[in-house]
Amino acid sequence: MTATTATTTANTAPVRIDLAIPEVFPALLKASETIGGLGLDKKLHHLIHLRASQINGCAFCVKMHLREAREDGETQDRLDRLVVWAHVNDFSEAEKAALAWTEALTELDHKTDYASLRGRLRAFFSDREIGALTATIGMINLWNRIQVSAH
Repeated sequence: MTATTATTTANTAPVRIDLAIPEVFPALLKASETIGGLGLDKKLHHLIHLRASQINGCAFCVKMHLREAREDGETQDRLDRLVVWAHVNDFSEAEKAALAWTEALTELDHKTDYASLRGRLRAFFSDREIGALTATIGMINLWNRIQVSAH
């Protein structure tokens, strides 16, 4: 390896965030734990994590969330069709509202009508539950971005 190659490799290597700013990971884990304890249905929690991870292209996270969902009793048929959730009958209307919210908060678009999405959510969820959904979506997007930054 030449000196130029070594320098280029060092300059382009992923940043080990856990080593560069070690105080952040325990705080993120604590936030994730707090959000996880807000009472959101476990299967819905997994669907949100998996769908956001699919959108964000985080292979590590997709693999992990598939495994966790299966361990908690999610069916393979539903997991196989999550990518087309809006076009199949495998998911309840409440789940579909949460998945629409997940997609809207993962792929930000200034044309999105968040008010109508919140109205759809309120047909099934309390404001506390919508807060838990929103925090869950925000947290998985943060974890995805940290992981994808190492690709």
